[in-house]
Amino acid sequence: MITHLADTRGLADHGWLKSRHTFSFAEYYNPERMGFGALRVINDDSVAPGMGFGTHPHRDMEIISIPLEGALQHKDSEGNESVIRKGEVQIMSAGTGILHSEYNASSNETVKFLQIWVMPEKLRVKPRYEQKALNHSERQNKIATVVSPDGRGGSVTINQNAFFSLTDLDEGKRVTYERQAEGNGVYIFILKGEVEVEGAKLKDRDGVGIKSFKSATIKALSPAEVLLMEVPVI
Repeated sequence: MITHLADTRGLADHGWLKSRHTFSFAEYYNPERMGFGALRVINDDSVAPGMGFGTHPHRDMEIISIPLEGALQHKDSEGNESVIRKGEVQIMSAGTGILHSEYNASSNETVKFLQIWVMPEKLRVKPRYEQKALNHSERQNKIATVVSPDGRGGSVTINQNAFFSLTDLDEGKRVTYERQAEGNGVYIFILKGEVEVEGAKLKDRDGVGIKSFKSATIKALSPAEVLLMEVPVI
């Protein structure tokens, strides 16, 4: 198990943008934190009202956005334009190349969201965008897949043998995550609350990576929200 406590993450403060980086990103560089298998970036972003990331390019990367508070305005060169909020998930396969912008859709509320990058399985694919609303009841004291390579269970699809899942746990509840593909590891990120993962106690924004596993058990020590990212590690 590889544990990354919340306060050990990289920090970027640009005034309008405050971001914590689990892995090396932009001006934050840590040779011991270059990713976890195919998982390359976990940025915990907070964007001021009316501000955001102007139009910029990406290529050959799977980019997932998960809002935690507020609303995020998306536009891209493929003609997609939408707003995503807490309870939704967005994925953009950059493929051969795409331009996009992400702005706070509110003029008076901060938007907080996770920006996650996963290296793709296939390069130079046609760019693609998808977003879906999530059903809260499907993850209440259960594990719900929200990103997968085949869209199982109504999840958004990713160009990689990767599976993202969410669970919302009441205090004292326990769930066990079963590996979905051989050769994958899992990175568990605590969105909120305090949990115990395979004996390790973790709280808000802590993360733990498990490279060799068949299952992992999470017990809630308080009401908690947890994101699980299963990705190829070999």
